[in-house]
Amino acid sequence: MKRSDDLPLFQMDEAMGPPLTPQTPLQKGQRLPSYIGDHRKRLRDRFLHGGAEALPDYEMLELVLFRANARQDMKPLARLLLEKFGSFNGVISAPPERLAQVKGVGDAVICELKLIEAAAQRLSRSRVMQRPVLSSWDALLDYCHTTMSHRETEQFRVLYLDRKNILVADEVQGQGTVDHVPVYPREVVKKALELNASALILVHNHPSGDPTPSEADILMTRQIEAAAKALGITLHDHLVIGKSSEVSFRADGYL
Repeated sequence: MKRSDDLPLFQMDEAMGPPLTPQTPLQKGQRLPSYIGDHRKRLRDRFLHGGAEALPDYEMLELVLFRANARQDMKPLARLLLEKFGSFNGVISAPPERLAQVKGVGDAVICELKLIEAAAQRLSRSRVMQRPVLSSWDALLDYCHTTMSHRETEQFRVLYLDRKNILVADEVQGQGTVDHVPVYPREVVKKALELNASALILVHNHPSGDPTPSEADILMTRQIEAAAKALGITLHDHLVIGKSSEVSFRADGYL
């Protein structure tokens, strides 16, 4: 069976007939054409029996958009969103203000997309919080990518661990621009003291997609390491998250 990411972005439509577009919604009292209703049922059945791998991105997106507008063909809007943001992940993680710029996207669509994003983040977070980090490392990386890899601006987070290396807190310490985020070592270690944390993992993303650390990243990491060490707190690692990969300061010799 082909995986969904092996399939072309757009395949031959299952729903044949004159498409309803965001500009030609159904009138009040007008029934949804049978070819659209049948198409939706087929998509649901394929998803229920084959899972996400049975559907390419645009059909997965259609399934989400059905909830936002039950009386309109959502295929054209799904295509517009994918053309704008590149992938299913790119769509659901896009900022609301950018989503709103796409014709046909209103509050209902934005709410559905952000709900999917929040659910994905909450699920991945539940797999790492209150668990030993070293034995949940892959889950931790998945969580970091889910929450940060598609952001359009830099974000700096600190993961606080107790004496048993159990993750007890995940704090966003800074929001920045496309290539910079302000970081204050004093605030990082102050929070560690408040939480009675024994160790830290720093995480930030590179919206460019390239996770290679900059000189500023390396300098900032050394400053936080020195401040933490002075208080008996260990800096385990600094992860830089790119679009599809990450750099570990510890594994790559920066720490």
